[in-house]
Amino acid sequence: MMKRVVAALILKDDLILACQRTRHQPMPLKWEFPGGKIEEGEQPRDAMRRELEEELGIVAEIGTEVARIVHEYPGGGSVELRFFEVRNYEGEIENRIFREIRWVTRQEMLGLDFLEADLGLVKDLASGKLL
Repeated sequence: MMKRVVAALILKDDLILACQRTRHQPMPLKWEFPGGKIEEGEQPRDAMRRELEEELGIVAEIGTEVARIVHEYPGGGSVELRFFEVRNYEGEIENRIFREIRWVTRQEMLGLDFLEADLGLVKDLASGKLL
């Protein structure tokens, strides 16, 4: 069974929001983009909107889907990740569930310990292939 996940590339000027997992989450202290699982019967964009409201307290305008990645984790389990661009939202971003959130440049992202599933995308962002 493939897990379906959405993640947001929230942009402010030339910065992107990166979020660090807490010690108590699976894959602790790894960096990721905000988002989460698509619920049964839910559309990806609706899932994205709901997750950003839950995790960051914002009402986001979900932009284009910029990438779709299927990642196989060692030991089984695959995940399909859809990344959406978010340039506009209402409300102030607040950290509700993460250990830390940080606005970073594309280059700074390379220095963060991102989830394995996100690495290809991080490299594409850093090299200017995306967005």
